[in-house]
Amino acid sequence: MNQTANITETPTLRAEDLRNFCGTETWFRHSLYRAYLYTEGVQYVAETGGAYWLIDKIFDCQSCVPSLQNQEFCVWTLKLNEQGEGARLTCTDGNEKELYAENIIFTDFPLTQIRFYFQNNVLLLTSEY
Repeated sequence: MNQTANITETPTLRAEDLRNFCGTETWFRHSLYRAYLYTEGVQYVAETGGAYWLIDKIFDCQSCVPSLQNQEFCVWTLKLNEQGEGARLTCTDGNEKELYAENIIFTDFPLTQIRFYFQNNVLLLTSEY
């Protein structure tokens, strides 16, 4: 009897796939941070890249860090360290003025860098702006 395992491949997040997102038809509301929404592109990153933790971190900072609470527009960037382990998460005001930064000790995020915009309580990919 020939048995084959039913193996489903997990999709891998690729930077080129993110360019396909422009605008959104579906909005997602965060379960803990109900004031915030995010787009289909961000949902794709969370699912495909295993990055729900990143959405949680961004929304946590937006709600708790005083310098971010009144910002209408922010640019969030996660950039993996060149040494191969960990990353740096930064938030700027859109004019390269750093408002927040944190070192992430460990991450298995598949891209070397990703950038999001946060505008009027909505998190979106830069291509969705």
